[in-house]
Amino acid sequence: MAERESEFDDTPLFARLKFRTIWISDTHLGTPGCQSRALLEFLRRTESDYLYLVGDIIDGWQLKRRWYWHQLHNDVLQKVLRKARKGTAVVYIPGNHDEAARHYLGLAFGGIVIRDEAIHTTARGQRLLVTHGDFFDGVVQCARWLALLGDVMYAFTLRLNRHLNTLRGRLGLPYWSLSQYLKHRVKNAVSYIGAFEEALAREARRRGLDGVVCGHIHRAEIREIDGILYCNDGDWVESLTALVETAEGELRILNWHEVLAASAGPDEAPPAAPAHTANEPELAMDY
Repeated sequence: MAERESEFDDTPLFARLKFRTIWISDTHLGTPGCQSRALLEFLRRTESDYLYLVGDIIDGWQLKRRWYWHQLHNDVLQKVLRKARKGTAVVYIPGNHDEAARHYLGLAFGGIVIRDEAIHTTARGQRLLVTHGDFFDGVVQCARWLALLGDVMYAFTLRLNRHLNTLRGRLGLPYWSLSQYLKHRVKNAVSYIGAFEEALAREARRRGLDGVVCGHIHRAEIREIDGILYCNDGDWVESLTALVETAEGELRILNWHEVLAASAGPDEAPPAAPAHTANEPELAMDY
């Protein structure tokens, strides 16, 4: 059910989309690739009883290499804090890029509780393990230097992809993801993703749970693996997706463009997607 945005909010009137639960991860605030404007609008146009931040919310790895922070990144954090103040149960589960937050497990900041993992029970009674997923990534756990190198290469690929899509846009061609193409075409990458998904499903089965919700690999998906429900909420660098649970307990992947189309009020034309959706840089500020 949708409700109208308050006239006292700093956004135009629109219909809010209401869910029981929302999971988002891999927002990578603190990097030029973060789609913070779209993420902020997503948070403004959705409401939920539970909000899980499933890791890699702030990219500490990149911030250590080069400080980058946009005002919109502050706005996203403030919006999450406001949701917590207004009654949303917000749980922050750190990932490998924001692993420093694991020093504060069990504490609450501004109503946001930090946990290593969580067990979420859906309206249908399904019990789901919620974890970022990096503990099930052999590269991150056993070869950290290789994970750091991969992160540098991924950032380079995003920059290259940005220039490539600027050219494609001038030619009237749609957005195309170089990094996603490489992930789906390189045999080792495909094997790695499959092994990651199966490892998480095995852990859920070992604990007697019905499924698992994770992020980490930037690939939104819902599927069954040997009777275990595997859900990945995607990312806010390229796919711009979240996992949501309806009031009836249905789980589905929701993307930014669906929210724009579904939340437009009767007097509001659906806003165009921001120019940086194709991973173009925002009005960046380096401090």
